[in-house]
Amino acid sequence: MRFSELIGKEVYCENMKIGKITNIIVDEEEWKITHFEIELKKEAAFEILGVKSTVKNILAISAVGPASKAMTKDGIDLQVAIGQLRIYLRPP
Repeated sequence: MRFSELIGKEVYCENMKIGKITNIIVDEEEWKITHFEIELKKEAAFEILGVKSTVKNILAISAVGPASKAMTKDGIDLQVAIGQLRIYLRPP
């Protein structure tokens, strides 16, 4: 899959649409994706972070899990519970 195909993909957690991928962060030495920059939807931002507006955050790739489980026709389905998601996020 091309990076350009990942940009704009919807991100889901426990069947809830939480946002979309806006950028991809790559480890320059190992050439591996380490994080996705995601724009959290207003509702998800409130539930996960307690903020009342749309917000961009950096999501650790470890929350995604193997591509065979995570990639769906609708987008990317995270392999962690929504209650755990906060530990995989950090401000950009």
